[in-house]
Amino acid sequence: MTTAPSPETDEAPQTATPAGRPGALRPLRALVLRLHFYAGLLVAPFLLVAATTGFLYAGSFQAEKILYADEMTVPVGDTKLPVSQQVAAARKAHPDGDVTAVRPSAQDDAATRVMLSGVPGVAEDRSLAVFVDPYTGEVRGSLEQYGGSGALPLRTWIDEFHRDLRLGESGRLYSELAASWLWVIAGGGLVLWFARARARRKVRGTSGRRRTLGLHGTIGVWAAVGFFFLSATGLTWSTYAGANIDELRTALGHSTPSVTATVGGDHAQHAGAGGSGGDAAADGVGIDKVLAAARAEGLGDPVEIVRPADASSAYVVKQIERTFPGKGDSVAVDPATGEVVDVLRLDEYPLLAKLTRWGIDFHTGTLFGLANQILLMALALALIVLVVLGYRMWWQRGRGSAFGRPIPRGAWAEVPPQVFVPMLAAVTVLGYFVPLFGIPLAAFVAVDVLLGEIAHRRGRRRYGRGVTADAE
Repeated sequence: MTTAPSPETDEAPQTATPAGRPGALRPLRALVLRLHFYAGLLVAPFLLVAATTGFLYAGSFQAEKILYADEMTVPVGDTKLPVSQQVAAARKAHPDGDVTAVRPSAQDDAATRVMLSGVPGVAEDRSLAVFVDPYTGEVRGSLEQYGGSGALPLRTWIDEFHRDLRLGESGRLYSELAASWLWVIAGGGLVLWFARARARRKVRGTSGRRRTLGLHGTIGVWAAVGFFFLSATGLTWSTYAGANIDELRTALGHSTPSVTATVGGDHAQHAGAGGSGGDAAADGVGIDKVLAAARAEGLGDPVEIVRPADASSAYVVKQIERTFPGKGDSVAVDPATGEVVDVLRLDEYPLLAKLTRWGIDFHTGTLFGLANQILLMALALALIVLVVLGYRMWWQRGRGSAFGRPIPRGAWAEVPPQVFVPMLAAVTVLGYFVPLFGIPLAAFVAVDVLLGEIAHRRGRRRYGRGVTADAE
């Protein structure tokens, strides 16, 4: 016996399973289908915003190089000045600021970047990056900088919009919700795509909703792996799931280590320490000898030199190259003696700490440089297209309830216990560690149960047990 194509799916007829003996995975597929529909319908707007802003962010790296070329690049000269003289030139241009860090010129045509805090008109969570010609000491300009990534105004604005819609901490819930569900939607789409493979071979014609469905599925399959990476890496620094991941890494002894930057009492005798605003060269042995000590430990360009935070702290010199496998070594240098008091190599990082770093670098487009940024833009564009096609399918259906058919009564009971119990346990654990997955999932189930009860009370015919529930 065969059944007609579902009026809401336009799929080919399939052989029905005899009533009372449903296939083991058929009820589970109906549940996956329904979850994919709900998540795609209700979470898609958040994904659309995240994809659009992510696309812009991936392109902002190259845009910064063009927009701020006058500040960031210099004519190549013969000999670079000592870093201390370059810092002095930056301080002379902005005497009200305190030097917090320095990024010496890493390429022949690159300016040295001197970061100042406490500059009037610059927000507390920002620093003023002063760009100095390393050959002449000329100050080429200054721009606000955010965070350790070195993001300048354009990338900072896009980054904040991508992360929290520029609404602060509360706005971060949107991006965490998107990251929490992207992998679910992608995984559910893969299950449905391969489950339909046999039916697709029997279908002829590529018009209407079936054509949209085919395009939607094809793009989703090709982009699924990238979506999994974006989802996982996005969760690592989210508000709630990120905190749980950090706790888990700490419990396993895989938290990200840091170089020890504490020194003895001799340092306290030196004036100018602790970001007092004095000339960096006057802090103990001076910034040039500090950099030389780091070079002797093998720290090549690009590096950032962080000034002592207080009288008991050391200089920290760290490599900031983020391309794979990356340069992540760091050293602490006693400003009183110029001696290296601690060394931390990237190779010493625990495995999960390395994976977290590489994952974040991939997500932010720095792990593989320009190729990484192009890949992120392609994934973002694919996600935008998928969202548009998904809503188009919803519109093309054009009949029945706007929320489709709810899962029929008894569908949960038809899932074999050996599948249902592990699935329930996994979902419970995931819901705990990723709350913006668990809470909406509970809401989806509650809504679907309510719709099912309403449909039952109205006497609607529910799905036959052997018929594919292909409502979305």
